[in-house]
Amino acid sequence: MTPEKIELVQSSFKKVVPISEAAADIFYDRLFEIAPDTRALFPEVMTDQKKKLMQMIAVAVNGLSDLEAIVPAVQELGARHKGYNVTEAHYDDVGAALLFTLGKGLGDDFTPAHQEAWGETYGLLAGVMKEAQMAA
Repeated sequence: MTPEKIELVQSSFKKVVPISEAAADIFYDRLFEIAPDTRALFPEVMTDQKKKLMQMIAVAVNGLSDLEAIVPAVQELGARHKGYNVTEAHYDDVGAALLFTLGKGLGDDFTPAHQEAWGETYGLLAGVMKEAQMAA
């Protein structure tokens, strides 16, 4: 990833932090809308799950400047997803829900350049997770 794309992701995420609860709601509502089968993968009460989602995104975003430092945590997360019965298609659904959430949450501040940078970021991290999940 280029430094410019990293900056786009990190600066836009700073705008998401104050609306993190709403962003988590938008994300899961969208995920369950486009991939209803994913609902069964999560607990009935989603409060803790939503916090974990936003914390993991924060760790990933803040670590983009030093990817090697966050790769072990991303690999561990991917390996755990094997036990959750996550499929390859689910990663695509999560990526779509993430981009949708950012578009809704950031509005006009989510430019095509932001969308490209976030898409690349998600693709990179999801790739690491999928490899770790397959190896687990």
